[in-house]
Order: sequence, then C-alpha cells, then structure tokens
Amino acid sequence: MKDKNTPKIVAYLKPHCGWSRGVRAVMAKYNLEFEDRDIWNDIHQRVEMIQKSGQELSPCVEIDGHMLADVSGEEVEVWMLQKGIVKPTVAATEVPTDRGCSDEEHAAQRGEIPVQFKG
Repeated sequence: MKDKNTPKIVAYLKPHCGWSRGVRAVMAKYNLEFEDRDIWNDIHQRVEMIQKSGQELSPCVEIDGHMLADVSGEEVEVWMLQKGIVKPTVAATEVPTDRGCSDEEHAAQRGEIPVQFKG
C-alpha cells in the first residue's frame, strides 16, 4: 500500500538520453518510486506528454499533478527540495544530472558510426 505522503511521479523519458538518465538518477538518489514512460518507443506516451506539458521537449516529469516540462534531473531535484518532497542528502548519483548526451551517444542512438579523421 502506498503511503499518502509518497508523491505520485510520472516521468516521460527516453531510454538513452543524458537528460533522462539524470532524472532517473535523481529518483534513485532519493529512492522514489516513479512511472518511467518511454516516449521514444511508445508514441502514445509521447502524445500524452505533449498534451500534458504543452510542448515536445523532454524529459517531462509530473509530480502530484504538477508538470515540470523540459527539465534536467538537477532541476527536478531543486524543485522537489523547494517543495519539501525530499530532504537534502549527501548521497551521490551515478551519472550527471545536468547534461544531455554527447555527440557520440547521439550518433550511436541513430545507428551512425562517428567519422574519425587521422591527422
């Protein structure tokens, strides 16, 4: 049974994205349960995110009905701390919470092989 003080969190994320990994890392840091909605492989989840957030950029995180649109994990963490949803902790995250993917990660997601020039 869910505690009445436990926030309901729905995160609209991509499977392989620096921003999405940052949001997941923040949820893990505070041991928060959340629904991880895959907007990359499920068009219905993407449409729902756009309808709820009013825009197409991700990640979007809905916490107890409040939508945080186009946010980093760091921004989600700051918002939850300000609202008293979580308490400050010295725990660290395994990945950065404030950045997207590198060019190499983007290329890998698209199935491209980066071109390397020899000098």
